[in-house]
Amino acid sequence: MQKSVPAGTGAMAAILGLEDHQVISICSQVENNEVVSAVNFNAPGQVVIAGNTSAVERAMQAAKEAGAKRALLLPVSVPSHCALMKSAADELDSHLQSITFNTAKSTLIHNVDVAAHSAPDVIRNALKEQLFKPVRWVDTVKFMHEQGVTSFVECGPGKVLLGLNKRIVKEAEHMAIYDSESLNKLLELVND
Repeated sequence: MQKSVPAGTGAMAAILGLEDHQVISICSQVENNEVVSAVNFNAPGQVVIAGNTSAVERAMQAAKEAGAKRALLLPVSVPSHCALMKSAADELDSHLQSITFNTAKSTLIHNVDVAAHSAPDVIRNALKEQLFKPVRWVDTVKFMHEQGVTSFVECGPGKVLLGLNKRIVKEAEHMAIYDSESLNKLLELVND
């Protein structure tokens, strides 16, 4: 990914307090022959943008002028999920073609298209597209809830998704596993 966009030439920023359509519009207005687009629809009122550094900076300024509560540059080395990652996606695809994928035995919702796929070729393509297309997290969580999911468990070193998910589906149960204590707490709940 870094090979596709050398350090310093790409950036990502979180835009807080604007509607999705406002952020999308701002990005298209400030592109000026560069790449900047909405790439992570994290929660209502929280969208991450990515692209060329100068275009991201223009979009941040325009977002503030449009009433964003915050426009915060993110400490990342590559502008993930935007068109600048297309060459990285093509390289990933060449590696994915050499891997045998089996038909999925459990449901996995791909946040690139908010759909469940079981066919190996479709899964492989969704993985490739995830590098250069937006993460539709809000739609993904809503879709899972509509399919009957009432409990969401984040597994990892933090609680970022826990907070986002609570904003997306307030009526669901939300938990995070980030250490042995939180794992034991979840196991107690599940075993009751």
